[in-house]
Amino acid sequence: MAKLTQLIDNEVFQAYATYAVIVLLKMMLMSLITASVRIRRKAFANPEDTASFGKGENAKKYLRTDPDVERVRRGHLNDLENIVPFFGIGLLYALSGPELSTALLHFRIFAGARIAHTFAYLIPLPQPGRGLSWAVGYAVTISMAYKVLKTAWYL
Repeated sequence: MAKLTQLIDNEVFQAYATYAVIVLLKMMLMSLITASVRIRRKAFANPEDTASFGKGENAKKYLRTDPDVERVRRGHLNDLENIVPFFGIGLLYALSGPELSTALLHFRIFAGARIAHTFAYLIPLPQPGRGLSWAVGYAVTISMAYKVLKTAWYL
């Protein structure tokens, strides 16, 4: 079994770790953007979040949904639906022994697609921009999953 130090010295694993951290930080940024938009639009989901705006009936008017907040939340949810699978499948892919250049191509395209998807969601850009950026990232994850299954194939 490989030692952890050998894994950390592996260039493909280093590339995976780099791009995994990039997309995870991007996903974490979405929660900060959600909070910022909530505060700016004064649209909160929980009564305790309205405390600084008053008490009772005055605070209740801030318990509402807002289209801008919901748009950011949908973008964040889409990140959860796509980055979490990348995180697991990408790790297995990195451990399956791909060529560094091929692995970098997968990781870079995925990260770029997710960043483009976020801009397309938040600006918002007209379709098919958001759909294409989602599809590219999804296809990269499927490609890595295929390589893992092809390499291991213990079904």
